[in-house]
Amino acid sequence: MGGLEAPVTSDGFTHLRPDGTAHMVDVCGKLESARESTATATVLTTSKVLALLTSDQLPKGDALGVARVAGIMAAKKTSELVPLCHPLPLSKVTVDFELLPKGINLLATVKTRGVTGVEMEAITAVSVAALSVYDMIKAVDKHAVLTDIKVLAKSGGKSGSWTL
Repeated sequence: MGGLEAPVTSDGFTHLRPDGTAHMVDVCGKLESARESTATATVLTTSKVLALLTSDQLPKGDALGVARVAGIMAAKKTSELVPLCHPLPLSKVTVDFELLPKGINLLATVKTRGVTGVEMEAITAVSVAALSVYDMIKAVDKHAVLTDIKVLAKSGGKSGSWTL
């Protein structure tokens, strides 16, 4: 028993009503399941910034600590930022960092038990975390670049699991 499906317009769109206007899909008939998604982003910067970052000498302070909290907060606020997202009870949000020779790789994983997936929450978390890194380093590198923002994996729900 897969639960109710979102109504689909004649053009195949679930988030459009027959008159072509957008609406939030009704998910009340869907079955709950454990759901998880992971997204990534990269902040390209200079070796000088990476040295300041690893020696706790950035002018604004602990960039990664601030970015981690910003990413967690963003995941929780996704439905307030993305108009057609449903508010979800998140059970876990992690934001992690890997220092690269020319930047920082960010990874966010979000989990819930609910009726819709958490891909948008994961990509929002990693995007805002990357923005926060930029904000924390811009005093020493105004030319840092945010790149490669994407969902890497999801699991749960009717459509199952996939990995990029």
